[in-house]
Amino acid sequence: MTQKNLIKSYLKLIRTEQYIKNLFVFAPVFFGGKFFMYDAIFNTILAFVSFCLAASSIYILNDYCDIAEDQKHPVKCNRPLAAGIISKEKALALMTTLAVISILLALLTSPSLLLIIGLYMSMNFLYSKWLKHITVVDVNIIAIGFLLRVLAGAIVANVEPSVWILLITYLLALFLGFAKRRADVLLSLDGKEVRKNIDGYNLNFIDTVLSILAAVIIVAYILYTLSPEVQEHYRSHLIYVSVIFVVNGLLYYMKLTLVDKVTYSPTLIVLHNRVIQITLLCWISIMVYLLYIQ
Repeated sequence: MTQKNLIKSYLKLIRTEQYIKNLFVFAPVFFGGKFFMYDAIFNTILAFVSFCLAASSIYILNDYCDIAEDQKHPVKCNRPLAAGIISKEKALALMTTLAVISILLALLTSPSLLLIIGLYMSMNFLYSKWLKHITVVDVNIIAIGFLLRVLAGAIVANVEPSVWILLITYLLALFLGFAKRRADVLLSLDGKEVRKNIDGYNLNFIDTVLSILAAVIIVAYILYTLSPEVQEHYRSHLIYVSVIFVVNGLLYYMKLTLVDKVTYSPTLIVLHNRVIQITLLCWISIMVYLLYIQ
């Protein structure tokens, strides 16, 4: 194997494309109106890097624990550990190194961030070993991970986290998690072996859950935009315009899930789907205008 291909394999092992999830760390500093304050944004960047390193170490652990299962999966069989491209010893050494650097960086940034990173890594260790095999609990662990990212961002930026941000983050993470599980159920129905706990799910259950969560997210976001304290924070009632992009973004994602059946990787959808990207850009543009321009 050439050095270039080996580097690509290591990048695939640590899943750099998944770092987009850690952008949730920036939510508090952005919505708190401190995005251009040096100390707040610098500490948030450090928290982002710490979470990226911690997440990569967990991804390696997860792949290590799932080698046998991944080798039977039509897509995951190409992962470096499952394919035998990178040895177990080298993967574990890299995992340990990334975890140590993440912990040290968190410690230098804030003792509270160290606590959150420690909780995140401990929770995901339990997830990799046992909790991912428990129906519903597995998706909740993923959602809590997003909450921890938001809390970390709030702590290092010295911003009080909005109840609305925490609630909507949790609901959205659940929605994306169940959409991903639906893709696994479809693979199982096609006779392909996937994760052990998939037998605890079926299409009727997941479709019902997705419909409920989509409705709850939309209602929660509408209430958020109509809240007097939120409108005062944005210094405008025009925040309700952003509802258009939230509703249509969710509806389009439901279409990807139920019709196109391509939600096996929410990260890849965000990175490659133009409709989702344009919808996110429009929503962010409104928020930037209300918070930093008007």
